[in-house]
Amino acid sequence: MEPVPLPTTIAAPVTTELVVKKSRFITHLSPVGTVAGAEAVVARVRKEHWDARHHCVALVVGTHADQQRSSDDGEPSGTAGVPMLEVLRQRGMTDVVAVVTRYFGGVLLGAGGLVRAYSGAVSAAVDAARTVHRAVVTEVRLTAEHTDAGRVAHLLHEWCATHGALLEDTRYTDVVAFDLVVPPAALDALDAVLAELSGGHLVAERGHERIVDLP
Repeated sequence: MEPVPLPTTIAAPVTTELVVKKSRFITHLSPVGTVAGAEAVVARVRKEHWDARHHCVALVVGTHADQQRSSDDGEPSGTAGVPMLEVLRQRGMTDVVAVVTRYFGGVLLGAGGLVRAYSGAVSAAVDAARTVHRAVVTEVRLTAEHTDAGRVAHLLHEWCATHGALLEDTRYTDVVAFDLVVPPAALDALDAVLAELSGGHLVAERGHERIVDLP
């Protein structure tokens, strides 16, 4: 079964540029984990492009895109920050900040032109970034005797590949411990396949839920 979908983020910062009627719109799109981290990115961009007229901002952070903010930074109200934020919302993104730096080209764009320019600038940056998908998973631990370890490992590798799960670690002590992360919807299927393999002797111990980045 498929993992529970969550908002996506990006793997690394990207910078793109859009020119509209001689105005330059330079977009800095960066992954961040907190509002404070986003503010640090904004401060760095302002310092780097100190001579620009505007540095408009949209940010979304939180596992479920819980915190959202935007700023027009001197552009007419509603023509920059909100359109930028709407792009991030429509793309289903979180833990990201977009800063669009504008160098005025001498030609007025009008409210509609500004909305199109700022939203287009962020869209281009999102298109250029490598997206990272996320999912909720449950930590699972399974122990087996050394004599059964090879058979269990083979089963787990095959099962994980078809159920959106991941075998994270295998440790050998007096027994062999397998640590997995499994989509919550697939937990019952794991229990069933283990019961069939071992006649009920192998039991998956369920732990905490957490968020993982998917390849």
